[in-house]
Amino acid sequence: MRQIILDTETTGLDPDQGHRIIEFAGLEMINRKLTGQHLHLYIHPERDIDPDAERVHGISLASLEGKPRFAQVAEQLADFMRGAELIIHNAPFDVKFLNAEFDRLGLPRINKLAAQVTDTLAMARDQ
Repeated sequence: MRQIILDTETTGLDPDQGHRIIEFAGLEMINRKLTGQHLHLYIHPERDIDPDAERVHGISLASLEGKPRFAQVAEQLADFMRGAELIIHNAPFDVKFLNAEFDRLGLPRINKLAAQVTDTLAMARDQ
C-alpha cells in the first residue's frame, strides 16, 4: 500500500475567494515505512497573501519570487499523489485547495487521482 502524508500552505482560507496554494509537502510511505521519496515545493500564488495567513505560516510573497506557478508543477504533484492513499490533517481544507488548483488547469480532481483520502483530524476527533 502506497501512502502520501501531505500538507499545504495557502494564501488564505478559501479557494472560492481566489486563494491559492503556496507550499506543498509530501512524504511517501509503502507498507507503512518511509521510502525516502518526498516532494516539497514552494509555489508563487500570482496574488497577495492574506496577512493573517502569513502570520500563521510565515511565508511572504517576496520569499516566493522566482518560484514556479502552480501550472508549472501541477503534473509533478498529480504524478506524486496518483494511486496513493493521501493522509492529511484537516483533509477537506487541503483537498478543496488542490481540487481548485487542478480545476483551473482542467486536470483530474483528487478523488480521481488518489486511491482514498484519510483525514487525521476526523480520526483524532473520533477518539
